[in-house]
Amino acid sequence: MDRNVISLLILASLVALGSIAAGCTDMPGTTSADSAPPAGQEMPDNRTAPDGSVVAGNSRFAFDLYRHLANDPQYAGQNLFFSPYSISSALAITYEGARGTTADEIRSVLHLPENDTLRQEGFAGIDAGAKRGSDNYTLRTANALWAEETYPFLLEYIETARRWYSANATNLDFINNPEASRQAINRWVEERTEDKIRDLLPAGSINPLTRLVITNAIYFKGTWVKQFDANETTEEVFRVAPNETVQVQMMQRTDEDAVYGYAETGTLQVLEMPYAHGDGAELSMLVLLPKEDNLTAAEEALDAETVANLRESLVRERVRVFFPKFTLETEYSLPPTLAAMGMPTAFSGDADLSGMDGTDMLFISKVVHKAFVDVNEEGTEAAAATGVVVNLKSAPVEDTVPEFRADHPFVFLIVEKDSGTILFAGRVVNPEGS
Repeated sequence: MDRNVISLLILASLVALGSIAAGCTDMPGTTSADSAPPAGQEMPDNRTAPDGSVVAGNSRFAFDLYRHLANDPQYAGQNLFFSPYSISSALAITYEGARGTTADEIRSVLHLPENDTLRQEGFAGIDAGAKRGSDNYTLRTANALWAEETYPFLLEYIETARRWYSANATNLDFINNPEASRQAINRWVEERTEDKIRDLLPAGSINPLTRLVITNAIYFKGTWVKQFDANETTEEVFRVAPNETVQVQMMQRTDEDAVYGYAETGTLQVLEMPYAHGDGAELSMLVLLPKEDNLTAAEEALDAETVANLRESLVRERVRVFFPKFTLETEYSLPPTLAAMGMPTAFSGDADLSGMDGTDMLFISKVVHKAFVDVNEEGTEAAAATGVVVNLKSAPVEDTVPEFRADHPFVFLIVEKDSGTILFAGRVVNPEGS
């Protein structure tokens, strides 16, 4: 797979689709200052990913997910930042074990290639491209399976995850020690994101019914080709809304060397800021800035064809750049969003994940995602992680498990544990009475 295409996909997962700060949406490009044509000439072809590829599918999923999050009242007026590649990687591994309607819905929402070879080699190629790296930036992604040690998963599924997604399986004791298992998974995520993503799996997310957790972690750190001078950064006003402003640290480059890929439309200004890449794949941040305060103009441009056209229209020229420093930390519980996008079955009692274990007893109980990005004078640091938690649909029935059913009058005490002091005592004869 072409390294520029790989870089486009992975950086789109990190710095693009999701970061709305400073009244702009940050998106990736692939052109560097070193290889750009002289000022006044158009930038070269940006090698748009072919339809039906993993890259093209991830871009479509990224735009779809962005729109669902942006239109969700829960996130109204809030910053958004997420890694579509992290989410699609974890769910693609899940898809490998899905069957029937469950598989059809996941594939449709993620826009995954139906052809096994195209899909699996596509993800494997992206992973290999990330591992090649560069001396000028850090870029890595990792997958893992965390399996209940007593549960008989199909060897074919485990091998598929290992071979094509580099997702090695680790056995944990979810049944008897769910909290220690959760902490072990979270430590793995922290280590692979330079401690930027902490507590991916919240307390209580792992329980004795958990049988599998699928994780992805992705991390990027790069410096601008044209860094900003911290001495030039000043406090300035930023318009949050027509009648609301805040003070921000505004970076600036206005010197003669401030030459960037730049374009305008009737409603947008488009700026490409490349990262230093040495002999690695070329990475950059593409910023879509509405000419008016209405963010809709930028959001309406979020589709593959429009973004490709904008990138192809970039011209190298001197630009007076003012850009805010910002740091975002976000977290999302994605089952309601993914269900609304078209894959509800995976989260229901009708889920079919029989490709994992040969039974119909598993379903997805949680999909959690956290992301972090810091943009400053030197460059950008970004990280994200996704966890897919797979549980049994119901607990196994065991005669040895006692049942406590308080469906008749009872007495209760409130006791100070260390001393045994009874602080309150009472009885309940009628829970609805006084």
